[in-house]
Amino acid sequence: MEPHLGQAWRETTAVGVRPHMETIELTPFRVWTERGSWRGVSATLALHFTDRAAGCRVRAEGEVTGRGVWVVASTAAGLLAGKAIAADLRKAGRILASRAKQ
Repeated sequence: MEPHLGQAWRETTAVGVRPHMETIELTPFRVWTERGSWRGVSATLALHFTDRAAGCRVRAEGEVTGRGVWVVASTAAGLLAGKAIAADLRKAGRILASRAKQ
């Protein structure tokens, strides 16, 4: 199935959390924004794609927020999110580069 606005899924994170995810913005080849929520924590990740001669550049923007007792957990998650997102994007880049060589 092709990605589409409003699609929803559950994702299992490295730490075992299973947030409800939803695509909230989709402009093919330009922007992908997803929102996830789990208990009192919500996170939004936007990926912006720019064409380059040798592929594309991806710029990521994100925000993690929490309500009530989840404020502390959301702050910690926000501090760790940048490194995790960067690692995921590097991995995706390696996978796509290997496909292009085939």
